[in-house]
Amino acid sequence: MNRTNQILAAVLALQIVLLAVIFWPKPATSIASGESLFAGLEADQIVRLTIHGADGKKIQLAEGAEGWGLPEADDYPALEDKVPELLDKIVGLTADRLVTQTPASHKRLKVAEDAFERLIEFELADGTGHKLYLGSSPTYGVIHVRADDEDEVYLASGLSSSDAGVQAANWVDTQYFAVDKDQMTALTLENENGRFEFEKDDAGTWAMKGLAADETLNQNNVKGLASRVASVRMLRPLGKEAQDDYGLDNPNATVTVETKDDEGNVKTYTLQVGAQSEEENSYVVTSSESSYYVQVSSHIVQDFTQKARDNFLELPPTPTPESTEPTPEPTP
Repeated sequence: MNRTNQILAAVLALQIVLLAVIFWPKPATSIASGESLFAGLEADQIVRLTIHGADGKKIQLAEGAEGWGLPEADDYPALEDKVPELLDKIVGLTADRLVTQTPASHKRLKVAEDAFERLIEFELADGTGHKLYLGSSPTYGVIHVRADDEDEVYLASGLSSSDAGVQAANWVDTQYFAVDKDQMTALTLENENGRFEFEKDDAGTWAMKGLAADETLNQNNVKGLASRVASVRMLRPLGKEAQDDYGLDNPNATVTVETKDDEGNVKTYTLQVGAQSEEENSYVVTSSESSYYVQVSSHIVQDFTQKARDNFLELPPTPTPESTEPTPEPTP
């Protein structure tokens, strides 16, 4: 082997050693194996969360006097156990399974500052802040995690990106308005196509005010409308304060429902459908039963905004076109 080859071989060997030093997993230095990723942290110390998604979406959750809620929507209440379940999983993370402690691996494992599946920023009651990166999942039930600005990446179980959703629907009860459709006795719909009033008798049969003698009500279509009204789910809450762009000064639809319970108590409810958001494919909706304005998917309320009188009538049968074929001559 000549001198040049010896030098090249030495350089190659040095490169191999350097790569091994950089990428070979080492024992954690900042957190001892088995210890919590967030030393001394208790779930009840956390008072605020901001969860970032890989697509740039984010959601904030904060603890108030009435429990956890969405501060950007006037503290709309979160599901009672949803946030505490996530907090318990966060404080339960340990440094048992070290994967790497080299920053060069962060992007590949989806736990980098600019490349992650989820970034959970949380604040303690004393003002201290922490970060938790949730990354890729190499196999079912485990996920790569990284705490704060540490280099170490660990494998964690019992926690996934789906536990830290960035949609309001991941954290709140999406049932915004609900009545028992069997207790409905009257229903009125008003939109740009007119005002349509319906009443239901004790046998469950609907009647429409202003129906002409030669018109027949389509019972299934009215029942379909009643079912839509009976259960309205939201995409997200907006807050308690009315905004000009909600479009409720001149709503796209107003629905009034009257119910009577088994004791004979009568109650009236009102739903209003405001401005449409084409970007979100949704409408602003408000209910007489809630102090919150919400965003509702268009497919849920489009019956309220689009139905016209003919949609509630039985259409006359389509006449069968007369045959233009010549009548065959009888066979002699």
